[in-house]
Amino acid sequence: MTVYWVALAAAILTSLGGQVMLKAGAIAEGHFIAQLLRPSTIFGLVAYGGAALLYIVALRRIPMSVALPCTAASYVAVVVIGHLMFGEALGAQKLAAIGLICGGVLLLATSQG
Repeated sequence: MTVYWVALAAAILTSLGGQVMLKAGAIAEGHFIAQLLRPSTIFGLVAYGGAALLYIVALRRIPMSVALPCTAASYVAVVVIGHLMFGEALGAQKLAAIGLICGGVLLLATSQG
């Protein structure tokens, strides 16, 4: 695994962490400005910025046609985290979608052209 694939994986994980923090900031009571100033929201936004920087590093050697679809792996994790941490529904349709996303990411990540 090259440093570029590590950067891509780190970008995905950092973005995922940012998404969780934004959700945590969004569920608290209060108006929108208060939500923006919550530490969890600020941390989430900073995480997204860091994820973008890591993604730029990954794009130096990984084709965009492979790198961007690989970020779809975060969609799978978000569904699971949303279910476990925030009590969001996880039914058969979501599980089928997860399977399709995983298959697509695997095909793209292992493609040679």
